[in-house]
Amino acid sequence: MIKIRPATKEDSTDIIDFQQRLAMDTEGVKLNIEKLTEGLKRMFDDPLKGKYYVAETDSQVIGCLMTTYEWSEWRCSTILWIQSVYIVSAFRGKGVFRNMYEYIQGLITPDSDICGIRLYVDKNNTAAQQVYSNLGMNGEHYQLYEWMV
Repeated sequence: MIKIRPATKEDSTDIIDFQQRLAMDTEGVKLNIEKLTEGLKRMFDDPLKGKYYVAETDSQVIGCLMTTYEWSEWRCSTILWIQSVYIVSAFRGKGVFRNMYEYIQGLITPDSDICGIRLYVDKNNTAAQQVYSNLGMNGEHYQLYEWMV
């Protein structure tokens, strides 16, 4: 059975490991461990920066994702962004992300200040794109551009 729950500081070791793997798997990037550790600490210390959730089975953390917030004046509401998704390879294709996504969807109630969910995906990651499409999301509306220091 897969359990989804908000992450705690005690999950930091798993999350740091997952994010290092994610960066290497998706972008071939080796993350600076000190910067990653400090970034995660700052997020746990300031919930306005975002929130991590983990998936676990048999008390083993098998996946994580982070949500961050975007204010939409058009909708006068907040949009949740899903970021930093990582599922342990042995558990991919077993509905872990679906469970996590449905958990996040369940946070949105008629009286919440959240109007939707967005995420971005590497344009070459067709497997993830298919997962997101199968969940009813679409990538037809926006294209992401960025500038990073």
